[in-house]
Amino acid sequence: MTGTDERTGAGAGARAGAGRAGTLPGRFEEQARNAPAAVAVRWEGRELTYGELDARADRLARHLAALGLGPGERAAVALGRGTEVYVALLAVLKTGAAYVPVSPGAPDALLRHVLAEASPAVVVTEEGHRIRLADAGARTLVCVDSAAAALAALPAGPPPAVFGPEDAAVVFTTSGTTGAPRCAVAEHRNLLAAHHGWLTVYGITPADRLLSAASLEFDVFTADWVRALCSGATLVVAPRDLTLDRGADIADLPALVAAERITLLELNTRTARRLAEHLAATGGGEGLPGLRLLSVGAEKWWLDEQLAMHRLLGHRTRVVNVYGLAEAAVDSTYFEVRGVDQVAGSGALSVVGVPFPGARVHVLGPDGHPVGPGAVGEIALAGPGLGRGYPGRPEETARRFVRVDFDPDGRVLRTGDLGRLAEDGTLHFVARAADVSGPAEPPSSTAVVARARVAARAEAELRAHPGVREAAVAEVAVAPGRRELVGYAVTEPGAPDTDGWSLSSHLGARLPKGGTPAAVVPVPELPRTRAGKLDRGALPLPAPPDHAAPRRAGGGKGYRGKGGGGRSGDGAGAESLLGCGAAFVGVPVAFLAWLLTGKLWPGSTDVSAVPGPYDDFFRVLYLCEWASFGLGVAWLLLGAGVIARLGRPTGLSVAAHLSVFWLLASWWPQDNLYRTADRSVLSTEVWLVYVFNIALMAAAAVLVRFLAWQPKRLP
Repeated sequence: MTGTDERTGAGAGARAGAGRAGTLPGRFEEQARNAPAAVAVRWEGRELTYGELDARADRLARHLAALGLGPGERAAVALGRGTEVYVALLAVLKTGAAYVPVSPGAPDALLRHVLAEASPAVVVTEEGHRIRLADAGARTLVCVDSAAAALAALPAGPPPAVFGPEDAAVVFTTSGTTGAPRCAVAEHRNLLAAHHGWLTVYGITPADRLLSAASLEFDVFTADWVRALCSGATLVVAPRDLTLDRGADIADLPALVAAERITLLELNTRTARRLAEHLAATGGGEGLPGLRLLSVGAEKWWLDEQLAMHRLLGHRTRVVNVYGLAEAAVDSTYFEVRGVDQVAGSGALSVVGVPFPGARVHVLGPDGHPVGPGAVGEIALAGPGLGRGYPGRPEETARRFVRVDFDPDGRVLRTGDLGRLAEDGTLHFVARAADVSGPAEPPSSTAVVARARVAARAEAELRAHPGVREAAVAEVAVAPGRRELVGYAVTEPGAPDTDGWSLSSHLGARLPKGGTPAAVVPVPELPRTRAGKLDRGALPLPAPPDHAAPRRAGGGKGYRGKGGGGRSGDGAGAESLLGCGAAFVGVPVAFLAWLLTGKLWPGSTDVSAVPGPYDDFFRVLYLCEWASFGLGVAWLLLGAGVIARLGRPTGLSVAAHLSVFWLLASWWPQDNLYRTADRSVLSTEVWLVYVFNIALMAAAAVLVRFLAWQPKRLP
């Protein structure tokens, strides 16, 4: 499926001249020449015109070029909200280098990972972040606040850098939804391709005012400024980050939109749901006055949610569901509802529409070739928006960016998402393959597609329950080597029949045999990643199979046919079971070890010859050995679910499970054998060393490998 206007699209827009004319700074400079007095960026009452922004970016670019930054290099930009961040990123682009967006407030582990992965030559930041970024691995740092006087004294005009449309512009960091975040390179022509699509579909003009509400590290931040500053529009920076700032109140958004006369706004799905809940709770009011277009993306947005938002905002506001990946210049397809308020079956559909101009989309079957309308397969993106891939990861790049014979460019991006094309060519999003597959399973395999369809239908039925606000269905490793489909429901407070067993019964009555999740777990909120997406790795386990259902639930369908529910709130079944087991299994086993010590090793714990107070220290040691043995046995019997929950390979999980058991339980027999062994018999000494000491070292090594293991999954 191909977007309209391809002949005059990004291919043409991105190639509209050599050198700077076909680059992001070239397009921005064109706007600055046309309207230097127009407001480019506004933040909390402070404004930069296009002329001012261009001049300041030129001077910073000269400073960076003097440090050796140029084409082929990378510079991280680590600045907070405000106007300086746009000066910095444009300055990096004017040197011919690519910028790496980094949130200076990100967790230390993420900072270190991004700086190591992207390996920027320079980090542009502020004095307040210098020490933290230096500790995270930054090499050369340029602090724009302390260097302000020196920068102002530099001559006007950009540095004499030579670069073009096919040079790298941005190094995105993927959201890490199904694995560790990784870097993805986008070229100037890729983002200008996306800009042409936005310009055409959204109808962006210099009269528009776009609100940027995302954090610097996310791809939508770059999309926001490209949409605005390459079109001559005004970019208004929201005072608070609506994705990461937990203190940001969604109730402030309508007033902000009105006060700043915002006309275009993009939100992630989670934030859009919060906005819809607020508007519905307050009776809608005037919605978002003056807003002519709202786009929503980053995660599955159901059609009934899109229609509800359209009703809340009124027919003067266009409501668009967008789909895409950072690896393909952010947005590739869009779907807009027009002139309708209700669609039959909308609660079971997520429609992401048709490609933006110049873009193309395919749905691939197990053989890697396109399938016909109605068939579910892996979504593949194509067109001028496709980036280079993952720097330093040639195997990953080759696996995701594949050569094909059915696309005009001969190259597509396999997304890891599943969808289907309707008869009219509209793309429907079904699920992420990672929801129902292990790391080694191909997303388009017949088995994965079948399980994804089952999960998607179950999720639609679960969220249709009147007491459920939000739902998710995914495969979860409930034990080493065993994955089962589990539902998760955020329920309305006080709503009837919203315990796990009742919700399982609800699904069992509406889904075919074999299509019902093994359990439904009520949770106060679905766990989220930094990007606001569902954090599948943090989903809790269901209750154990023998967990009894409440009488009022009427014996709903259970987990593996016995339970049906899950713990609501902060715990998972496996963790609860282990905690109880430590008492109900560990204590009796420890008591049994105490009783058997004298019979198995007579005199081993006799301290009559030890003078006080040292004899008491030995008694405490023996008590700890018995307790540790009891805890080890409890872990052996009940700890497998906790290990499986961490998502490591089956063999490694089993080895780690046994290693923890050995580290806890071996001290009781080991010390007693040492104390009663004949020290003159060397064979016994060697036997004890290898059975216990060497085994303990091996167990510790297994746990180090278990903790250090990182999944190799598609982003």
